[in-house]
Amino acid sequence: MVRHPLMEGWRRLFPGVAVAFLIMLAATFLAQRYGAPAMLLGLLLGMAFNFLSETPKVLPGIDFSSTQILRFGVALLGLRLTIDDVTSLGWAAVAMVVLAVISTMLIGVLLARLLSVESKMGVLTGGAVGICGASAAMAISSVLPQGPDTKRQTLFTVIGVTALSTVAMVFYPVVGSSLSLSDTEMGLFVGATIHDVAQVVGAGYSVSAEVGDLGTFVKLLRVAMLVPVVLFIGIIVRLRRGDASQSGVTAPVPWFLIAFIALFVANSVGGIPRAIALPLADSASLFLLLAISALGIRTSLKEVLTIGIKPVILLVGETVFLAFAVLAYLMWLA
Repeated sequence: MVRHPLMEGWRRLFPGVAVAFLIMLAATFLAQRYGAPAMLLGLLLGMAFNFLSETPKVLPGIDFSSTQILRFGVALLGLRLTIDDVTSLGWAAVAMVVLAVISTMLIGVLLARLLSVESKMGVLTGGAVGICGASAAMAISSVLPQGPDTKRQTLFTVIGVTALSTVAMVFYPVVGSSLSLSDTEMGLFVGATIHDVAQVVGAGYSVSAEVGDLGTFVKLLRVAMLVPVVLFIGIIVRLRRGDASQSGVTAPVPWFLIAFIALFVANSVGGIPRAIALPLADSASLFLLLAISALGIRTSLKEVLTIGIKPVILLVGETVFLAFAVLAYLMWLA
């Protein structure tokens, strides 16, 4: 009996995808039950099943989940933002957010050199801190040069930004209150500094509905920065590898970034009914959680812990820089 190639491919991927899916369900349940970050739980649960990475039957689906499903989830993030959201903030606030993201990444590269850490680690952590935490770390990692330490560095970054984001969710509203920030200033502060979307929502709405709404808008603006940043990094990587020649041939744009832009534009002009756009936008988190669960399976906790103290200093330094930069803008320039 001759099997269809698509059926053969699905049979090959199904075991690994199913394992990652079950871990995603467990992480979602635990996150809702105990209020813990779902991304971190999915990562840690995945790492608990690291022994499956030695099973040939599971590996194809795990690799597919941690790459293609990841990119599909990033593309769906385009449905979380519209042009109206951006313009409603005012161009001064938009410029502040853009400069904060760029400067955080530059500081990440600079600190990496000062600490004698790989430059790509500075790009990875700087992008995760500046843009959108775990989602940015995984998207940026997908276009960076893939070496023996890439997965370990990505997992460390995901764990680190999630932990720091959780601390910030509790601590930053207290900082803003002690500085007598208004609701508008508080919304800008939490939205422009906390790493993950879920923690921005938690911090913002713990203060007031206005802070929560504004903080979420600002955070989604940072999410929109993911497209040009990942595109720029991908082009630089390809140029350094010599994949793009001097004759004017440019590096190809990753398909998931094109999809992100297309969905963002379609969502902005009302081309997608809200009854369809909202569920798809919400599903982005589930696809990313599925991908990070698969990524956890591929790497052991022992490998992550061998990364050393310097990357920890790097990640904390970038987080502190971003917080102080945004506070300086609010206190003296706004």
